[in-house]
Amino acid sequence: MKRYPDTSLASAPAARGRRIGALGLVAAALMLALASVPAPAQDDPLIARINGVEVRQSDLTLAEEDLGQNIPPQITGDARRDYIVAYITDIILVAKAAEAKKVADTKDFKTRFGFLRNKLLMELMMQSEAKASVTDAAMRAVYADAVKTMATEQEVRARHILVPTEKEAQAILAEIKKGTDFAELAKQKSKDPGAAAEGGDLGYFTKEQMVPEFAEVAFKLEKGQLSEPVKTQFGWHIIKVEDKRAKPVPEFEKVKDQIETFVMRKSQADFITKLRTAAKIERLDKK
Repeated sequence: MKRYPDTSLASAPAARGRRIGALGLVAAALMLALASVPAPAQDDPLIARINGVEVRQSDLTLAEEDLGQNIPPQITGDARRDYIVAYITDIILVAKAAEAKKVADTKDFKTRFGFLRNKLLMELMMQSEAKASVTDAAMRAVYADAVKTMATEQEVRARHILVPTEKEAQAILAEIKKGTDFAELAKQKSKDPGAAAEGGDLGYFTKEQMVPEFAEVAFKLEKGQLSEPVKTQFGWHIIKVEDKRAKPVPEFEKVKDQIETFVMRKSQADFITKLRTAAKIERLDKK
C-alpha cells in the first residue's frame, strides 16, 4: 500500500521524485539546522524524535502545508496526523543519508538551496507587508472610494424572451401587445433556460454586465416599457424593463473580507513596485 501520493519521496515517478526529493532535502536541511534552536514546549510541543532530531508541532504544520491537497481526503483525524509524521520522518531520514554522502556540498544543492531560501524570505516578507497593511482605517478608505463610484452607477431590472429568429421575436411581441402575460410567454418560449424558469426575470444588472446591444436598449427604456426585437450574439430578444435604480451600496461588514484581500494584494504589489523602482536591474542576455 502506498503511504503517500505521487508527489512523495516514497512513490513519485523518477523524474518528479528527483525534483521533490531535492526540495525535500532542502526542507530537511532547514529542519536539521533549526533543530538545535530551543522552542517553548508549551507553544510548540515535541511530537517525535527521529534519530535524535526533534519534530515539533510547528514542523507538522509546515509539512501539512507542503503536502496540501496531496493528502488523500479519506485520511482524517489521528490517521492524518500519523501520515504527516511519517512524511517528515522520511524527509529527515533521507536528508541524513544525503548528508552522509555530502550531497549538501554539491553545486546542484547549493543552487537550489539558495533559490529556495530567497523564495522563502520573499514569501515571509510579503506576508508581513500584507499583514501590516490591514488596518481599519485603510479598509474604510477603500470602502469610501468604492462607495463614491457606486453612488452614480445605475441598475436595471428586466425580463427578456430569447428566440433564434427575428420572425419569432416579432410574433411574440405582437402577442404581448395583445395582452398575453410576458412572464408566461418567457416560460413557454424563451431559449434562455435559466431566466425562462423565472418568467424571463434577469434581476438587477449594471450596463457592463450585459452584452452591449442588449444593455444599450435596456438602459434607454423606461420602467414598464417593451423593446422592439434586439439582436445579439445569442439570438433575438424582447426586453421588458421592470425597474431602474441607483446601485445600492453594500454595508461595510458584508464586504469587509473582500476589502481586506484587496488591501493586502495592493500593499504587496506596491511594495514590489517600490523595490523594482529603486533597484539596479541589468539584463545581460539582451543587447
